[in-house]
Amino acid sequence: MTAWTEHLARLGATLGDAALSFADAATEARAATEATIAVPLLHLGTIRSVGPDSAAFLHNLVSNDVKKLEADAAEWNSFNSPKGRMIASFLMWSEAEGHALMVSADILPAFLKKFSMYVLRSKVKLSDTSAELALIGVTGPAAAAAVQAAGAELPPAAMKQTVSAAGLRCIRLGDNRFVLVVAVDAAPAAYDAVLGAGAVRAGTAAWQLTTIRAGLPLITAPTQEEFVAQMLNYELIGGVNFHKGCYPGQEIVARTQYLGKLKKRTYRVAVPAGVEAKPGMDLYAPDFGEQSAGKLVNVAPAADGGSEALAVIQSSSADAGELHLGAPDGARLRVLDLPYALT
Repeated sequence: MTAWTEHLARLGATLGDAALSFADAATEARAATEATIAVPLLHLGTIRSVGPDSAAFLHNLVSNDVKKLEADAAEWNSFNSPKGRMIASFLMWSEAEGHALMVSADILPAFLKKFSMYVLRSKVKLSDTSAELALIGVTGPAAAAAVQAAGAELPPAAMKQTVSAAGLRCIRLGDNRFVLVVAVDAAPAAYDAVLGAGAVRAGTAAWQLTTIRAGLPLITAPTQEEFVAQMLNYELIGGVNFHKGCYPGQEIVARTQYLGKLKKRTYRVAVPAGVEAKPGMDLYAPDFGEQSAGKLVNVAPAADGGSEALAVIQSSSADAGELHLGAPDGARLRVLDLPYALT
């Protein structure tokens, strides 16, 4: 254990494999719904890209425009296979000497190895900085005040970032949604300050629930190379630039956009209590019979004993409203609202 995880254990955290909890699932889901929560984001890791060629190197590999990413900004981004299927989704932000990527911890080592194969003669160095940087998610009605109490300077708008004089980075994902990036040895004090401002300590599942409700998908090991960016609503959340030029999978992503062949989208669904739901599980609908009509992407427990999930689903099946999990006669799912329109 590190000093950071030891501190969390002293606060009552139950630590698992790249995840943690402070209470039972229902309690944490209620906190995510009703309170401002502070979550150590142990399920995420960071990669740093440093060097004079960082922007050009990344720009040629990912779905968004890195060359135009401003110093005070962040953006959703992705790395795709030549067939246009998403290998990794991540949050990217500018740093003084390059860029950083926040990616699911379970795919980070393999993703970094694959990414590094493209460096060749580029003047750039890639490294896993997960052991050096702690990530703290803060979301809820009093989130802005809580991150300021930790010493963060408040970014003025969504997808903007600031760095305090003490080196505390604050990235604003939405009106009341923030990620603090802090050196591991300074993380306990920052976390305690956020809690001292009234935020409730919460675990991985609570953050994932709020992420699902925000309609922000995260690629993890069970869903790698399953989806084209638009299936994950990635262009709707600002994760794709259609004017930036070539990158792996660009032709497929562009063709999907301009030829109007997109038949699947990401929807938010409710899973009934007592039903096991995991990323990668298939969904079924009458209009597709025995054939899968979609897959679960991200899942988190809800306060009622069930789950909420983001799922890529055939739009015709989602519109018809009859969806089943795991088998054509499996548990019936209910489609919930997203905070943005599916255009």
